[in-house]
Amino acid sequence: MNWLIQTLWSSVGRKLLMAVTGLCFCIFLMGHLLGNLTIYAGNEAFNAYAQRLHALGPLLTLAELGLLLFAIIHVATGLSLFYQNFKARPTRYKIQKRGGGRTIGSATMPYTGILLLGFIVLHLLNFHFVDKSQTTIAHIVTSAFSNPLYVIGYVAAMIVAALHVRHGFWSAFQTLGANHPKYMPAIMGLSIVLGLIVGFGFGLLPLYIALV
Repeated sequence: MNWLIQTLWSSVGRKLLMAVTGLCFCIFLMGHLLGNLTIYAGNEAFNAYAQRLHALGPLLTLAELGLLLFAIIHVATGLSLFYQNFKARPTRYKIQKRGGGRTIGSATMPYTGILLLGFIVLHLLNFHFVDKSQTTIAHIVTSAFSNPLYVIGYVAAMIVAALHVRHGFWSAFQTLGANHPKYMPAIMGLSIVLGLIVGFGFGLLPLYIALV
């Protein structure tokens, strides 16, 4: 058991854990977005989607616990790798160079990750850990997005999420060994598409709700 822990907590092991859990979250985001798109069909359709989810009972609880475990692993490994890199280079270079394909997404990954963590906690408090006995999820959502400040904050968070996903997706495949001239251009193109889907797919929902 000790060798397994040491292997997983090595630099390579932590990067692999980051890659696997990150890809799992990308899959979750696509499923979550598909469910949220029922908002466009009206409140009844959105409430029906939520009821079908809750009808899963123990399976839903198991999925939520799995997501929580993945989140803990992803955040813990990400912060530890960030601290490791910071210790290795405690002073910033005087000249910043964008070599080796460095982008805004790659340069800001730790910071966008921390911002997303804060957003997710707020999101869960506003939509998940609330009393739904006297109301519906559609009413909760429409009430939240009736506040212009919340809409602006949500859209801003989705822009951050798009940047994080755009870099994280292809970076995960690179970590898993797909860094090949034959495949990487397609993966990087797919990462751009995925980032746009996340940004526009989730970002347009509060605007639609607020304006309808």
